[in-house]
Amino acid sequence: MKRILVFLFFCSVLFGQDATISVVNKGMQLPTIFIKDQSKLSDLDLKKSFYNMLINDIKVSSNFELSQDEAKSDYVFSYVLNKNGKLLDIDVEVLAANETKTRFYEQILSVEEYPFLAHRSVAQMNRKLGFSPVDWMDHKILIARTQGSKHSDILLADYTLTYQKVLISKGLNLFPKWANKEQSAFYFTAYEDEIPTLYKYNMKNKNIAKIIASKGMMVASDVSDDGKKILLTMAPKDQPDVYLYDIDTKNLTQITSYIGIDVNGNFVVDDKKIVFVSDRLGYPNIFMQNLDSNLTEQVVFHGKNNSSVSTYKHYMVYSSREINQSGVFNLYLMSTQSDYIRQLTANGKNLFPRFSSDGESVVFIKYLGSQSALGVIRINANKAFHYGLKVGKIQSIDW
Repeated sequence: MKRILVFLFFCSVLFGQDATISVVNKGMQLPTIFIKDQSKLSDLDLKKSFYNMLINDIKVSSNFELSQDEAKSDYVFSYVLNKNGKLLDIDVEVLAANETKTRFYEQILSVEEYPFLAHRSVAQMNRKLGFSPVDWMDHKILIARTQGSKHSDILLADYTLTYQKVLISKGLNLFPKWANKEQSAFYFTAYEDEIPTLYKYNMKNKNIAKIIASKGMMVASDVSDDGKKILLTMAPKDQPDVYLYDIDTKNLTQITSYIGIDVNGNFVVDDKKIVFVSDRLGYPNIFMQNLDSNLTEQVVFHGKNNSSVSTYKHYMVYSSREINQSGVFNLYLMSTQSDYIRQLTANGKNLFPRFSSDGESVVFIKYLGSQSALGVIRINANKAFHYGLKVGKIQSIDW
């Protein structure tokens, strides 16, 4: 528990400002789309909620401007939502101004999961029309939610946090991490006889299997593209270091060996290197190391508290405390192949970034007074959206 608290110290922050929607590229001309609900549902609350979810998804996709005039729109998204007991399905027809039509049908198993039906419909429309894909909308998000001392649940949610399902409760359950791209299993940290232990949860049969345990600290920070290797933060000898664990052989290899704090390892450059957070400069900063050697280099040269990082191919997104701005942590995007750095947020407390599956979006935790929100950044569109967690506080996330 002590070492997990040390890790959290790197990410400990004051609280930020209210959630807003920020639009930077206001001058871009986007095609217009009109949402036309032709459903005959008797459940008016579901009818309204689904329509509003579609509106939200269209905004977040950043590929269209919403229109209030069907006749003057470039596209019309016409749909019929049907409810049959506990089942929902949707029949969609997209009409373009040139009179071409696109039609598809989607089905989902439960009414409670209606947000995913909306996400899938918007994602499929974007694919069929040839716009920038937003398949990440349909990806499930894992959230560790704290609700008091030694109590943290792991939730399954959609990116708007409208759908939430508790997967693991009772006790302190932390740091969930998807085990593969299919999202069929995930790793998490819990305690067995007060020893931090890594477990694997199977989404299909709900089976929980013990993977590895270590005194001091145990966190799965990243999984290789093939799902066969895990980067762990462990502290069996008091000081936390980054380790590589092979799922098939159960072989554990220590990667860093600094007399200090090395945490939050992430694969980069086709899983040939890792980036991680270390205090070897006297404050948390981002470093990179080859997996086949001890060669280590500093990769971030601004800020005095760069405390969390996520990677996609050769790109990194990391949080950095702003100098002379008390309590402000912003997110930055950079490439390991150039000196290019781009600031993604402008104010408040923004931590724990995670790339989407296509690398074009980032989710993160935004702290809002005594509450927290899930933030979504559309990188190419220069837009940010925030969704508050109403019960408890977000401790960590994975997408």
